[in-house]
Amino acid sequence: MPHPTPPSVLRRPQLWIGTGLIAAVVSMLFALLYVGGNVNPRGNLRDLPVALVNSDSGADAGGRHVNLGEQIVAGIQKAAEGDKSIDWQVITRAEADERLGRGKLFGALVIPKDFSATVTALGAPQPAPQGKAVPPTLTVLTNQAAGSIGSSMSSQAAQKAAHAASAQLGRELLKQAGAQKTPLPTAAQLKLADPVTVTVADGHPIGSRSAMGLSAFYYALVLVVCGMLGANLVNSQVDTALGYLHTDFGPIRKREPVQHTSRVRTLAIGIALMLGLSLVMGSLVEVATVGILDMDASHLGLLWLYSVATIAVVGVGSLALFAAFGTPGMLLATIVFVAMAVPSSGATVPIQALPGFFRALAEFEPLRQITEGMRSLLYYGAQADAGLTRAWAAMGIALVAALAFGFAVTRLYDRRGLHRIPHPVTQAPESSERSEDSETAAPATA
Repeated sequence: MPHPTPPSVLRRPQLWIGTGLIAAVVSMLFALLYVGGNVNPRGNLRDLPVALVNSDSGADAGGRHVNLGEQIVAGIQKAAEGDKSIDWQVITRAEADERLGRGKLFGALVIPKDFSATVTALGAPQPAPQGKAVPPTLTVLTNQAAGSIGSSMSSQAAQKAAHAASAQLGRELLKQAGAQKTPLPTAAQLKLADPVTVTVADGHPIGSRSAMGLSAFYYALVLVVCGMLGANLVNSQVDTALGYLHTDFGPIRKREPVQHTSRVRTLAIGIALMLGLSLVMGSLVEVATVGILDMDASHLGLLWLYSVATIAVVGVGSLALFAAFGTPGMLLATIVFVAMAVPSSGATVPIQALPGFFRALAEFEPLRQITEGMRSLLYYGAQADAGLTRAWAAMGIALVAALAFGFAVTRLYDRRGLHRIPHPVTQAPESSERSEDSETAAPATA
């Protein structure tokens, strides 16, 4: 039988149609998922949690007690009635600090204790006792540990609300000043028109070597990729060791004798090898990031355990897909662990700024749970309720589901006689090394 030439192979419609359909589906799917989840975060923003803290103790002015902080809170809540993008949570400063420290808030607007006193002092007819009135301030707290984009959105919303409150207070102060007999200088009027100074501070500081709050996401993504690549490596190496695949070393091709092993045993061998490799890969990831790159991290023992477990679970899940679907399982694993996982992880764009479809994906996609657990380890002192408990639970469920699915499908294949090599074949020599041109007599079925 003559050898096929490159032009004859390229003229086969099946080659172009099959490859073209796969390429078209993959490119369209990745574009829709990656760009679709992040193309309009502000337009999709719903219920971003931001604290509204009123510590104002009030002040006496004009024979009555006033609390301007309460007025600001009421004004912000009224303005938010028709806008559901921000979830303003009216809480105490202690509660705000606690929630910022667990990643439950993206920021806060804090009204200080002396706010009413400093504002009323500006409109007093007599100068302050020290000769100069202290300018009132509002503080906007950020939380980069919860996500840079979410923290930025929170900061912008809080600053906008603070400046709107300052403008409202300015109109009231100018009205009061206009009722006085002595007119104010122009400079004093300009100062009263916008009397509040808005300051921005870090509500939950993180280390300088934390990628501005993104190191948890990058670390989690590395673990997922290592799990997938490790599963691909294990799958090919096990098939090579069992004689189902050739191994090429440049022009040299090697093939082991075919060992007729059940699909269940093949999967079990791959899982055992994957678990062993997870120990090595998880250790090296931590050594590279923390030891060599000096990434900010604490709880190193727990971080190592989390890294190994994550790689193992992703690897076992990928092997289960490979065993069930064969070669298409590799593409399916890429879609599940990367294409759908990255845009729904909430690591860059917060979950509250994603379209509804991606918010639904975020409830079960692994990268979201892995990233939240990593944030707890790197930024929140490994607090269980900062995402770590949910991450461990999600990994446990995923591992059980992968094992049950993988072994159920492979056992079904074995019981129905759907073996990888259905008919006896002539096995290759024990350790044959030959060039590709001399491979014509090798078994064609793999």
